[in-house]
Amino acid sequence: MAKKNDDLLNKIALGSALGAAGALGVLWLGRKLIKKGTNYFLKTLMTDPYVENLWEFLSVARKYGLQTIVETNLRTEAGSIIHRPLGSPKKFPNLQGVMFNFAQLNTFPTDEGIIPDTSVIIGPCAQKPLEIKIPVLITAMAYGLSLSEKAKIALAKGSSLAGTATNTGEGPFLESERKAADKLILQYGRGKWSKEPEVLKKADMIEIYFGQGASGGVGHYIDDKEIDWLVRKRMGLKRGEKGVVHAAFPNISNDYKSLKDLVLELRTITGGVPIGAKIAAGKYLEKDLEILIEAGVDFVTVAGAEAGTKNTPPILEDEFGLPLFWALCRTAAFFEKNKLKGKVSLLISGGLTTPGDFLKAIALGADAVYIGSIALFAMAHTQVLKPMPWEPPPEVVFFKGKYQHKLNVEEGAKNLAKFLKSCQEEMQEGIRALGKTSIKELSKKDLFALDPLTAETAGIPLGNKENQCG
Repeated sequence: MAKKNDDLLNKIALGSALGAAGALGVLWLGRKLIKKGTNYFLKTLMTDPYVENLWEFLSVARKYGLQTIVETNLRTEAGSIIHRPLGSPKKFPNLQGVMFNFAQLNTFPTDEGIIPDTSVIIGPCAQKPLEIKIPVLITAMAYGLSLSEKAKIALAKGSSLAGTATNTGEGPFLESERKAADKLILQYGRGKWSKEPEVLKKADMIEIYFGQGASGGVGHYIDDKEIDWLVRKRMGLKRGEKGVVHAAFPNISNDYKSLKDLVLELRTITGGVPIGAKIAAGKYLEKDLEILIEAGVDFVTVAGAEAGTKNTPPILEDEFGLPLFWALCRTAAFFEKNKLKGKVSLLISGGLTTPGDFLKAIALGADAVYIGSIALFAMAHTQVLKPMPWEPPPEVVFFKGKYQHKLNVEEGAKNLAKFLKSCQEEMQEGIRALGKTSIKELSKKDLFALDPLTAETAGIPLGNKENQCG
């Protein structure tokens, strides 16, 4: 028996030794092959003429950028307008050059036991103003033309859990979204759908949609391939009828009295909810604002060039409109000049992503901010892994996305609510650090700039000069 055991142990030892030797052999061979392959590749890079050298692509990529190269090929393949989702990669002047003050001795910080107030009232002069617990709303993203029904419901539920509101976007009205949202903003679009009095009466606020930062007021047709029979039915389109988003409202004339009439009509139908308008910020921003204020709106939404949407040509995203920072500062100055603060609410949208962004926008004059793409990222969270690596992450939220049916609505709603709650707590920490107790106390006096252009644009002092900060 002892001999058998010894033989077995010897066999095991021999097997282990052979296995180890084999592994070492494979490792040695692998290292040899890797070294040989690497050396061959590097030698080719170092010796091939430029016209044959792979490095030529990297050189061209640095000159033109991968974005330009990819989109050149997409345009060549399509032979028509291409549409880039989720906004421009271009870097615009932004809020990065704006910083907050610290309260310490000159002004004491707020006690850690005090919970600062972050609530906001939109349309304070309206008969039924919109009250929300945090100054962050979910921006307009259209069912059917952009997002799936599941994604819209998840956003609505998440906004409700966080105590804020969500916007329908320019797609057809969704009864399921209405049921899921505690506060629903109805976007009154340039198409013919979602304008029935029974639909308008279900809104907590109405936003007349003239344009947005990613596309201005450009109109477009909705092809059959973009939607399905259910979306068509909800839009009230007959078989074979094209969906049209007009460049301008057919019933609003150049004298703009018709705009004032529309505001009054909507206010009457809804029983007094806030009626406002959304515009893309452009060169003549103040003239657009004058027209809206003359029409009697309760709020204005101004969208900066950083805004995104699903179906916009890159030229409109990259080359048109004012960056949000400049648009916000100009609009805030217009409001101050015309003594509109506390009467007409100012909402800002386009590329805002962090609690610091939100708080800076409010200190610069906004009453609340809209978020879009970042809300989608938060809502989808780890669910974006479902389409990857073979499909892009938005396929889990886009209408007709290959993985949109796999979105878990309840999980998405909780994710968004947790993100918004986290943002709220960070903003409260910032308010305490300023020695304040309410978001309504924030102003430009709490800010300074890191560079002269930011200082000039925002009307705040530079941080490197004692006499300006004292």
